[in-house]
Amino acid sequence: MMRAHLDTQVSNDALKSGQLLKVMQEMMEALKPEASYFGPSEGGRSCTFVFDMQDSSRLPSIAEPLFEQLGARIEIQPVMNAEDMKKGLAALKH
Repeated sequence: MMRAHLDTQVSNDALKSGQLLKVMQEMMEALKPEASYFGPSEGGRSCTFVFDMQDSSRLPSIAEPLFEQLGARIEIQPVMNAEDMKKGLAALKH
């Protein structure tokens, strides 16, 4: 799961120029998220994407557009769906 907190001034400029929508559309195409959410967080704009990152080497290509074009602060947190949790718990040896 990734949450990006967008810099207000940079994202204001991106909104006015149409770049904000373009970046979000490109993120959706690249990540093919299971879920995506957009709204305020910590007093500013944010977006959250739940997606499957099979290879951590994808991280730069995911994060850099948000850093460069929207001045974002990014948090990446590993999460799993219910099916993955069941599989993981079944693999535990007690």
